[in-house]
Amino acid sequence: MQVVEIKNDGLLREYTITLLAAEIEDRVNTRLDELRKTVRLPGFRPGKIPSTLMKQRFGQSVMGEVLEQAVSESSQKAIEENTLRPAMQPNIEIKSFGDGEDLEYSMSIEVMPDITPMDFSKIEIERLVAEVPDSAVDETIERLAQQYRSSEPIKRARKSRKGDVVVIDFKGSIDGIEFEGGSGEGHNLELGANQFIEGFEEQLIGSKAGDSVTVNVTFPEEYGSAELAGKDAVFAVDVKEIREMADTVIDDEFAKTLGQESLDDLKKAVRERMGQDYAGMSREKLKRELLDRLEKGHEFEVPPGMVDAEFETIWSQFEEMRKENPDQADESKTDDELKEEYRLIGKRRVQLGLLLSEVGTTNKIEVTAEEVNRSLVQQAQRYPGQEQQIIKMYQENQQAMASLRAPIFEEKVVDFILEMAKVTDRAVSVEELMQEPETEASEETKKPAAKPKRKRATKAKKADAGTDKDDTEETT
Repeated sequence: MQVVEIKNDGLLREYTITLLAAEIEDRVNTRLDELRKTVRLPGFRPGKIPSTLMKQRFGQSVMGEVLEQAVSESSQKAIEENTLRPAMQPNIEIKSFGDGEDLEYSMSIEVMPDITPMDFSKIEIERLVAEVPDSAVDETIERLAQQYRSSEPIKRARKSRKGDVVVIDFKGSIDGIEFEGGSGEGHNLELGANQFIEGFEEQLIGSKAGDSVTVNVTFPEEYGSAELAGKDAVFAVDVKEIREMADTVIDDEFAKTLGQESLDDLKKAVRERMGQDYAGMSREKLKRELLDRLEKGHEFEVPPGMVDAEFETIWSQFEEMRKENPDQADESKTDDELKEEYRLIGKRRVQLGLLLSEVGTTNKIEVTAEEVNRSLVQQAQRYPGQEQQIIKMYQENQQAMASLRAPIFEEKVVDFILEMAKVTDRAVSVEELMQEPETEASEETKKPAAKPKRKRATKAKKADAGTDKDDTEETT
C-alpha cells in the first residue's frame, strides 16, 4: 500500500492511496479458496472445484467484495498511520482500476481541531437565586382550588349565564344526518370554558332548565376529523339542569383531596415544586452564560462538514415549522439572511460541542449505564401505556440511546467546569429570574422557534360537540 498526502489545508487532508494489483489478486484468490470449501457444483466434490472455474463463476462478485474490504481496511490504516482524528467519515473516490491493474483512490477527510481549554478558574459568573414568595404559593393553591371547584343546583329558577354548568342531552347532525359520536346524554358543560367548538356554548347562555335549543356551528377547517372539518352542523340540545359553581374551601380537607395530610403540607409541597422550577430556570441561565463565556474564550477552526450537517438539521427544522405554520413565519428577513444566521448558530453548536467533548474526554467524564437507564425510564413515562414499546425501541436503536446519553454527558461536563469557575449567588426577584435576555448572543435565543402546539380534536362527547383542546407536546 502506498499513501501520498496531496493536500493539507487547515482541517482538510487529502491522500492518494494505491493498492498494488498483486495485493488485490492475492486477496481475490484467498477469498476464492475460502469459498471453494463450501461451494457445490455438479460434477465436483466439495473443495475440488478448479481455481479457473471458481474464478470464472465467482470472480466478479468476489472482486467487488474484496475491493470494498480493501478500501475500508487501507483507508483505516492510512488514518491510523497518519495519526488522524476524523471529524466525519472520509470521502472515498476511486481514481483508476482495471483487471490486473493497481487500485488507486483518493481519500479526503476533515480532522478534529487541536483544542486547548482555557483556565476555567478565571471564569467569574453569577447564579441568579430567587426565593419562592408566600404570595406565589397562595396564588398557586388558589388556582388549584379553582380547578377543583364543584357545582351545585341553582337555588331558584333563572336563565343560565356564563360560568354556569348546564346539564345537557345533545344530538348533532350534518345535512340532516346524525354523525358518529355527535351525541351525548347528561353531559356537564361549563359555559364559557371553551370546551366545545366556537359558538356552541354562547348559544346556550340565557337558556332555562327544560328548554330545547337548536345550536348551529361550523367545524374548523383544521378540525381533527376530515369528515367534519369545515362542515356546518346542527345540534339539538335539551337543557336538563342548570348548576352554579361553588367555591372550594381551602383547608385541610381540600389538601387531602390532593394527597396531602394538611394545608400546611400542601403549601410545603407547592413551595418545594416551585423552588425546583426556579432552580431549573436559574440553572438554564447560568449554563447559557457559561456557554457564552466558553465561546468567547476559545478560538479554533471548526470542521466545515460538521457545520454543514448541523446547519442542514437546523434549516430542515425551520422549514418544517414554516410549512406547518406559515402564518407564524418571520417575513422580515430573506431566506439568505436567515440561512446566514442559522449557519452561525450551527457553527456555535459544533464549536461548543467539540469543546465540551474535549473537556469531558480529557478529564475522563463518563455517563454510567444507570444514568442512561434512568433517562430512558423518564422518557418512556411520557407515553403512558406504551412504556415497554418505547424502552424496546430505544434499546434496539443505538442512535436513539446516544440521544439519551449526549445531554447527560453535556450536563456533567458543565458541572465539572462550574466547579472550577468562580460562581457567585445573587438574590433576585422572580420577575428578574424569568426575564429573557435582551441580546441574542446565546444559542438558546437564536435557534429556530419551536413548533407551536397544534390543536387536536378529542373523541366522544367533547370532540363530537366540538372540543378543541391543545395537545401539550414538549419541544426542545
